[in-house]
Amino acid sequence: MSGICLSRAAVSNITPHGFWLELGNEELYMPFVEFPWFEHITVAQLCQVQWAGSDHLYWPALDLDLTVAAIRNPAGFPLISTAYN
Repeated sequence: MSGICLSRAAVSNITPHGFWLELGNEELYMPFVEFPWFEHITVAQLCQVQWAGSDHLYWPALDLDLTVAAIRNPAGFPLISTAYN
């Protein structure tokens, strides 16, 4: 069964504030305030998402990897480290 993709990721809607990402039977909202890398890219770049594993998404045009866990709970994965504060 090599070469068969069992999981699909797709951008289903884009707003000025974020976008919706379909992951199989689940749909997640990704606000730009939480995911700033996507705010100023093209629609084509945004839609080139690959579901590379059960908890791993990849946008090749941006060379950006995110976990599904980080999308579901962005507060648990802050963009700024507090280790040195």
